[in-house]
Amino acid sequence: MAKIKLTKNELKVQKDALKMYNRYLPTLMLKKQQLQTEIRTIDAKAKEVRAARVALEKEFDEWIAVFGEREAFKPDMVTVKNIKKGVGNIAGVTIPVYEGADFGRGDYDLYETPLWIDMAADRMEKALSLDLEAEVLDEQVRLLSKELRTTTQRVNLFEKVKIPETKANIKKITVYLGDEQVAAVVRSKISKKKLQEKIENEQEAGK
Repeated sequence: MAKIKLTKNELKVQKDALKMYNRYLPTLMLKKQQLQTEIRTIDAKAKEVRAARVALEKEFDEWIAVFGEREAFKPDMVTVKNIKKGVGNIAGVTIPVYEGADFGRGDYDLYETPLWIDMAADRMEKALSLDLEAEVLDEQVRLLSKELRTTTQRVNLFEKVKIPETKANIKKITVYLGDEQVAAVVRSKISKKKLQEKIENEQEAGK
């Protein structure tokens, strides 16, 4: 604990600081709760997206197997050309928002490849889109988790350090000033008593 001055001015400084901590702490705690809720929600959404991706891949494999021409479809027939991202804000944190993507398709001979290739490419685009969405959701969680750590540290600082420390300082200064006031009253009474005794002695001597 830093050394403090035992003065009325310092007492005011400490009381003002305590008011500030008590005013900001509820806001920080609310932000902490909001971040925790948002992280859980986004994390759950990311799991749903990945589950949809797994289900799509399973359906895709079964679907291709029906045609018996699995080797006809190559993953590199579909490529990501551009990822579209917007910007969102949660609890003061700027986050990326997935808004889709542009895909490119490799050249393939329409006569040499099965008729279902275009449909397969459409499904691959959807699968890639789900992967990209999950990645953006992960990034949202990462950014919000970072802010949550900072906010939690501030809440702990206020709750466990600053507020108890400031209350202790106020008590210390208040006790000291109270003792000083009592001592001043005692000194004043002693001085008055001595002055009275001096006057009485002078009066006795003058008789």
